[in-house]
Amino acid sequence: MVTIKDHKTVQHSPPNSLLESIEQHNIEVQFHCREGYCGACRSKLICGEVEYTTDPLAFIDDDEILPCCCVPIGDIEIALG
Repeated sequence: MVTIKDHKTVQHSPPNSLLESIEQHNIEVQFHCREGYCGACRSKLICGEVEYTTDPLAFIDDDEILPCCCVPIGDIEIALG
C-alpha cells in the first residue's frame, strides 16, 4: 500500500511506476519527463523503501524519491512535492 500524506492510501499496480499508480487513482502529481531526468515529481519518502527501475539523473536528497522511475518495496508513505 502507498499512503500519500494529505490524500489517501492507494494500491500500487505492478509493473507500473509509482507515478503511474498514483495517477490511476486520480491524485494530481507534478511531473514532466517521466524518466528521472528533470526531478519535477520529486517527493518525500516518509517511511518504507523503493527500488529504482531506472537510475535517476535528477538531484534528490536522501529522504526524497522520484515516483516516475521507482516502485515501492512493501508499504510506503510519501508526501507529494
